[in-house]
Amino acid sequence: MFLAAAPYFQSRFSSSDWILEHFQSAIITVSTVTNLGVMLLLTYMQRKASYPKRIVASLVLNIICFTLLALSTAFFRTISAATYFGFLMIMVFTASLATGLCQNGLFAFVTGFDVSEYTQGIMTGQGVAGVLPCIAQIVSVLSVPERKAEGGAGQESPKSAFAYFMTATGVSALALVAFVYLARRHREEKASKGVVQGVEGAEEEEHIERKAVGVRTLFGKLRWLAMGVLMCFAITMMYPVLTSKIISVQSESTSVRLFKPACFIPLAFLIWNMGDLIGRFLPLSSKLNMILYPRLVFFASLLRIGFIPLYFLCNIRGRGPIVESDVFYLFVVQFLFGLSNGFVGATCMMGASTWVDADEREAAGGFMGLMLVWGLTIGSSLSFLAAKA
Repeated sequence: MFLAAAPYFQSRFSSSDWILEHFQSAIITVSTVTNLGVMLLLTYMQRKASYPKRIVASLVLNIICFTLLALSTAFFRTISAATYFGFLMIMVFTASLATGLCQNGLFAFVTGFDVSEYTQGIMTGQGVAGVLPCIAQIVSVLSVPERKAEGGAGQESPKSAFAYFMTATGVSALALVAFVYLARRHREEKASKGVVQGVEGAEEEEHIERKAVGVRTLFGKLRWLAMGVLMCFAITMMYPVLTSKIISVQSESTSVRLFKPACFIPLAFLIWNMGDLIGRFLPLSSKLNMILYPRLVFFASLLRIGFIPLYFLCNIRGRGPIVESDVFYLFVVQFLFGLSNGFVGATCMMGASTWVDADEREAAGGFMGLMLVWGLTIGSSLSFLAAKA
């Protein structure tokens, strides 16, 4: 969400070379470290956890965060780059806190049903969440007149950034309304089937004391899938920083607007996320489902590191590509890298409920979410190396 708005942030940080150079890595690091801390804390708070309330809290935080970001595009335009950078880090922290609550709540809540397709649905929803911001960013940029920036630091109008962040606010609000409605229906259906007596009983069920399952126990049963999802997302975290530095091989002065940095960077994110989204559907095919072969899934996650050198064949910082083709960059590198991420990540998460006991499923869902965030954190730390590319 934040990295797709890189052209706008570049325009806000154009007066500070250090911030301009490192803000993407800073966003990733603050995001993943915060997310990891929240996930670690919530993993050890299983006994009386109310997973629906964690999900609702996360959506409320998102609404507040993106509303403030939208307002910042219209007000306080004259504040220094350092001040705005501090504000942005606070917003990243808030959004990451919400992400931690949502990931823990969703994966635990859904894994408890022991229907792997439900977990795949959550993974697909995350894929859609990656696609929509990129589309919103491109549309918002194209919908306003082009704006020339000094020194070429960025060309995005504040109006397009405002529309972008308000879109995120609107989607979060719709998700909140939808989840509250679905959660209420779920409680009422369980009450009508006699699982609990009445709606009040359903409310109480959210707070029943659950079996606490140790992390070592879960890792022993899920080690291949857990390490697979960790490696998958650790390798993936190289792509945001590199993507924000690669521009089209076409001349900026003569190319159509879609291939200028303000649109081309979000376009590259969109292609990656489209591949990721399609990849998350692939495990639904019985011929491609690898849930019963966790070791193979782990080795597939390791092979994805082969995509990283391909980025250095592209037009990083406009220094000139080794392979002079936007098609190669967008579809061979971005799309296939995203496709492999969606497939391996979804396979790991869907397989969690298969390898644990029935009363361990909710804990297994939270644990796999934790391993995913560990991967993001490790990858974000390594992304500072990519920032120097």
